[in-house]
Amino acid sequence: MVSLLDIIGPVMVGPSSSHTAGACRLGLLARCLVGGTPEKAHIELHGSFARTGEGHGTDKAIVGGLMGFRPDDERLRTALDIMEREGLDYQFEKTSLGDDAHPNTVRITLDRGDRTAQMVGASLGAGRIMITEIDGYPVEIPGNLHTIVLVAEDVKGSVARIAGILADASCNIATLKLSRKERGGDAFMVIEVDEQPDESVRDAIRALSWVKWAFRLDKVSA
Repeated sequence: MVSLLDIIGPVMVGPSSSHTAGACRLGLLARCLVGGTPEKAHIELHGSFARTGEGHGTDKAIVGGLMGFRPDDERLRTALDIMEREGLDYQFEKTSLGDDAHPNTVRITLDRGDRTAQMVGASLGAGRIMITEIDGYPVEIPGNLHTIVLVAEDVKGSVARIAGILADASCNIATLKLSRKERGGDAFMVIEVDEQPDESVRDAIRALSWVKWAFRLDKVSA
Protein backbone atom coordinates (compact mmCIF):
# COMPACT_ATOMS: atom_id res chain seq x y z
CA MET A 1 0.00 0.00 0.00
CA VAL A 2 1.31 3.48 -0.93
CA SER A 3 0.28 6.34 1.32
CA LEU A 4 0.05 10.05 0.50
CA LEU A 5 3.16 10.54 2.68
CA ASP A 6 5.09 8.17 0.41
CA ILE A 7 4.12 10.30 -2.61
CA ILE A 8 4.64 13.87 -1.40
CA GLY A 9 6.97 13.25 1.53
CA PRO A 10 6.95 14.78 5.02
CA VAL A 11 6.95 18.46 5.94
CA MET A 12 10.63 19.12 6.53
CA VAL A 13 13.70 21.32 6.23
CA GLY A 14 16.30 19.81 3.92
CA PRO A 15 16.69 18.14 0.54
CA SER A 16 15.99 14.50 1.39
CA SER A 17 13.21 12.79 3.33
CA SER A 18 15.50 9.85 4.14
CA HIS A 19 18.74 11.70 4.84
CA THR A 20 17.25 14.68 6.69
CA ALA A 21 13.66 14.15 7.91
CA GLY A 22 14.26 10.51 8.81
CA ALA A 23 17.65 11.29 10.31
CA CYS A 24 16.12 14.03 12.47
CA ARG A 25 13.47 11.61 13.78
CA LEU A 26 16.18 9.12 14.67
CA GLY A 27 17.85 11.81 16.73
CA LEU A 28 14.55 12.70 18.39
CA LEU A 29 14.00 9.10 19.47
CA ALA A 30 17.58 8.69 20.65
CA ARG A 31 17.35 11.70 23.00
CA CYS A 32 14.42 10.03 24.77
CA LEU A 33 16.77 7.30 25.97
CA VAL A 34 18.66 9.76 28.19
CA GLY A 35 15.72 11.98 29.06
CA GLY A 36 16.66 15.06 27.04
CA THR A 37 19.48 16.70 25.11
CA PRO A 38 22.63 14.61 25.58
CA GLU A 39 25.82 16.28 26.71
CA LYS A 40 27.93 13.86 24.67
CA ALA A 41 27.18 11.80 21.57
CA HIS A 42 29.16 9.43 19.37
CA ILE A 43 27.35 9.19 16.04
CA GLU A 44 28.42 6.39 13.68
CA LEU A 45 27.13 6.65 10.10
CA HIS A 46 26.78 3.56 7.92
CA GLY A 47 26.31 3.07 4.18
CA SER A 48 24.67 5.91 2.28
CA PHE A 49 24.52 7.97 5.47
CA ALA A 50 28.32 7.78 5.58
CA ARG A 51 28.90 8.37 1.87
CA THR A 52 26.44 11.16 1.05
CA GLY A 53 25.02 12.20 4.39
CA GLU A 54 27.03 15.37 4.81
CA GLY A 55 25.86 16.76 1.46
CA HIS A 56 22.24 16.00 2.37
CA GLY A 57 22.49 17.52 5.85
CA THR A 58 22.29 14.21 7.71
CA ASP A 59 24.78 15.41 10.34
CA LYS A 60 22.74 18.57 10.96
CA ALA A 61 19.49 16.59 11.06
CA ILE A 62 20.69 14.04 13.61
CA VAL A 63 22.22 16.71 15.83
CA GLY A 64 19.07 18.80 15.53
CA GLY A 65 16.96 15.82 16.54
CA LEU A 66 19.20 15.17 19.52
CA MET A 67 18.60 18.78 20.59
CA GLY A 68 14.83 18.37 20.21
CA PHE A 69 14.29 20.07 16.83
CA ARG A 70 11.51 18.62 14.66
CA PRO A 71 12.03 17.90 10.92
CA ASP A 72 10.30 21.17 9.94
CA ASP A 73 12.32 23.34 12.37
CA GLU A 74 14.34 26.02 10.56
CA ARG A 75 17.06 25.68 13.21
CA LEU A 76 18.12 22.41 11.56
CA ARG A 77 20.05 24.51 9.02
CA THR A 78 22.39 25.77 11.77
CA ALA A 79 22.17 22.82 14.17
CA LEU A 80 25.94 22.22 14.16
CA ASP A 81 26.62 25.85 15.07
CA ILE A 82 24.01 25.71 17.84
CA MET A 83 25.59 22.50 19.13
CA GLU A 84 28.99 24.19 19.40
CA ARG A 85 27.56 27.28 21.14
CA GLU A 86 25.85 25.03 23.67
CA GLY A 87 29.16 23.31 24.40
CA LEU A 88 27.89 19.86 23.44
CA ASP A 89 30.44 17.16 22.64
CA TYR A 90 29.15 15.45 19.48
CA GLN A 91 31.50 13.38 17.32
CA PHE A 92 30.81 11.75 13.95
CA GLU A 93 32.44 8.64 12.56
CA LYS A 94 31.97 6.74 9.31
CA THR A 95 31.69 3.00 9.93
CA SER A 96 30.35 -0.30 8.59
CA LEU A 97 27.62 -2.09 10.52
CA GLY A 98 27.62 -5.15 8.27
CA ASP A 99 25.93 -6.24 5.07
CA ASP A 100 22.59 -6.81 6.78
CA ALA A 101 22.28 -3.19 7.95
CA HIS A 102 20.04 -0.83 5.97
CA PRO A 103 22.08 1.66 3.86
CA ASN A 104 20.73 4.61 5.88
CA THR A 105 21.68 3.37 9.35
CA VAL A 106 23.19 5.18 12.31
CA ARG A 107 24.44 3.99 15.69
CA ILE A 108 24.21 6.67 18.37
CA THR A 109 25.85 6.40 21.81
CA LEU A 110 24.70 9.07 24.28
CA ASP A 111 25.64 10.41 27.69
CA ARG A 112 23.61 12.78 29.85
CA GLY A 113 24.41 13.09 33.53
CA ASP A 114 24.62 9.55 34.89
CA ARG A 115 22.64 8.10 31.98
CA THR A 116 24.26 6.28 29.05
CA ALA A 117 22.41 4.62 26.17
CA GLN A 118 23.01 3.30 22.67
CA MET A 119 20.56 3.08 19.78
CA VAL A 120 20.78 1.71 16.24
CA GLY A 121 18.20 2.91 13.73
CA ALA A 122 17.57 3.27 10.01
CA SER A 123 15.82 5.82 7.83
CA LEU A 124 13.60 3.92 5.39
CA GLY A 125 12.47 6.75 3.10
CA ALA A 126 9.62 9.30 3.09
CA GLY A 127 10.58 10.20 6.66
CA ARG A 128 9.84 6.68 7.94
CA ILE A 129 12.28 5.14 10.42
CA MET A 130 12.91 1.89 12.27
CA ILE A 131 14.82 1.47 15.53
CA THR A 132 16.52 -1.93 15.37
CA GLU A 133 18.56 -2.06 18.57
CA ILE A 134 18.63 -0.45 22.02
CA ASP A 135 21.54 -1.17 24.35
CA GLY A 136 22.34 -4.35 22.45
CA TYR A 137 18.76 -5.69 22.47
CA PRO A 138 17.11 -6.20 19.05
CA VAL A 139 13.85 -4.26 18.59
CA GLU A 140 11.50 -3.10 15.84
CA ILE A 141 10.20 0.35 16.75
CA PRO A 142 8.89 2.61 13.95
CA GLY A 143 8.18 5.58 16.21
CA ASN A 144 4.58 5.91 15.05
CA LEU A 145 3.24 5.53 18.60
CA HIS A 146 4.42 6.40 22.08
CA THR A 147 6.51 3.46 23.24
CA ILE A 148 7.89 2.02 26.46
CA VAL A 149 10.84 -0.35 26.22
CA LEU A 150 12.05 -2.36 29.20
CA VAL A 151 14.16 -5.30 30.32
CA ALA A 152 13.05 -7.22 33.39
CA GLU A 153 13.51 -10.52 35.13
CA ASP A 154 11.22 -13.24 33.83
CA VAL A 155 8.75 -13.37 36.73
CA LYS A 156 5.09 -14.36 36.88
CA GLY A 157 2.58 -11.54 36.70
CA SER A 158 5.00 -8.99 35.25
CA VAL A 159 2.88 -8.23 32.18
CA ALA A 160 -0.27 -7.77 34.28
CA ARG A 161 1.53 -5.47 36.73
CA ILE A 162 2.90 -3.23 33.99
CA ALA A 163 -0.44 -3.21 32.16
CA GLY A 164 -2.03 -2.11 35.44
CA ILE A 165 0.36 0.83 35.76
CA LEU A 166 -0.52 1.93 32.22
CA ALA A 167 -4.25 1.50 32.86
CA ASP A 168 -4.04 3.60 36.03
CA ALA A 169 -2.43 6.35 33.91
CA SER A 170 -5.22 6.04 31.28
CA CYS A 171 -2.78 4.75 28.66
CA ASN A 172 -4.35 2.27 26.25
CA ILE A 173 -2.02 -0.46 24.96
CA ALA A 174 -1.91 -0.62 21.15
CA THR A 175 0.69 -3.40 20.80
CA LEU A 176 2.79 -5.43 23.22
CA LYS A 177 5.75 -7.60 22.22
CA LEU A 178 7.45 -9.82 24.79
CA SER A 179 10.47 -12.02 24.23
CA ARG A 180 13.03 -13.89 26.30
CA LYS A 181 16.12 -15.94 25.59
CA GLU A 182 15.30 -18.61 28.19
CA ARG A 183 12.91 -19.38 31.03
CA GLY A 184 13.88 -17.43 34.12
CA GLY A 185 16.22 -15.17 32.13
CA ASP A 186 15.78 -11.56 31.08
CA ALA A 187 12.48 -10.66 29.42
CA PHE A 188 12.42 -7.86 26.86
CA MET A 189 9.20 -5.91 26.39
CA VAL A 190 8.15 -3.28 23.84
CA ILE A 191 4.79 -1.61 24.53
CA GLU A 192 3.18 0.87 22.14
CA VAL A 193 0.41 3.02 23.64
CA ASP A 194 -2.14 5.44 22.18
CA GLU A 195 -1.71 8.15 24.80
CA GLN A 196 1.56 9.81 25.78
CA PRO A 197 2.66 8.48 29.20
CA ASP A 198 4.36 11.02 31.45
CA GLU A 199 7.63 10.49 33.26
CA SER A 200 5.82 9.16 36.35
CA VAL A 201 4.68 6.10 34.36
CA ARG A 202 8.24 5.29 33.34
CA ASP A 203 9.43 5.90 36.91
CA ALA A 204 6.71 3.61 38.33
CA ILE A 205 7.83 0.84 35.99
CA ARG A 206 11.48 1.42 36.85
CA ALA A 207 10.63 1.20 40.56
CA LEU A 208 9.48 -2.41 40.19
CA SER A 209 12.16 -4.54 41.83
CA TRP A 210 12.43 -6.94 38.91
CA VAL A 211 12.78 -4.26 36.19
CA LYS A 212 16.41 -3.69 35.18
CA TRP A 213 15.84 -0.67 32.94
CA ALA A 214 13.02 1.11 31.15
CA PHE A 215 12.86 3.87 28.55
CA ARG A 216 10.00 6.01 27.26
CA LEU A 217 10.11 6.90 23.56
CA ASP A 218 7.77 9.66 22.39
CA LYS A 219 5.96 9.46 19.06
CA VAL A 220 8.04 11.20 16.40
CA SER A 221 6.57 10.19 13.03
CA ALA A 222 4.12 12.37 11.16
